[in-house]
Amino acid sequence: MIIYGTALLALCHLLGIFLGDLLGQLMGVKTNVGGVGIAMLLLICARLYIQRRGWLPQMTERGVEYWGAMYIPVVVAMAAQQDVVAALRGGPVAVLAAIGSVIVCGAVISLINRMENPRMESPAAVEADSMLIKEHRHA
Repeated sequence: MIIYGTALLALCHLLGIFLGDLLGQLMGVKTNVGGVGIAMLLLICARLYIQRRGWLPQMTERGVEYWGAMYIPVVVAMAAQQDVVAALRGGPVAVLAAIGSVIVCGAVISLINRMENPRMESPAAVEADSMLIKEHRHA
C-alpha cells in the first residue's frame, strides 16, 4: 500500500531529526545539523534495503518513490529559510558543517548510485533509440 511509503518517510524523518539534534549537540551547536538530509539518506538506504530483501510490494514502492521525489523540494525550501548570515557570524563551525555535509552527501550518493542495479529499458525506449540511430545514419 502507498501508505507504507508515508510511514517509512515519517520514520526516517523522525530519526533524521533526532540524529541531527544529536550531531548538533556533539558539535556544540544548539540547533539541528543536517537532520533533514540525514532523513533523506535514511529513506534512500531503507528503500534499497527493503527492495533487495523483496519486502517492497509494487504499491509500497510507488509510495516511497513519490515521497522520495517530493522530499527534495522540501529540503530545498527548508534550506532557503535558514539564516545564512547568522550562521556565518556564528563561527567556523557552521561553515565546516556545511562543507563536511556536502562532501559526505556527495560521497554517499555516489556510493548508492554505484550499488544500485541499472533497470532494464522498456522495449519502446529501445525501439525509439534504434529509430533515432537509423534516422541519423540516413540524414
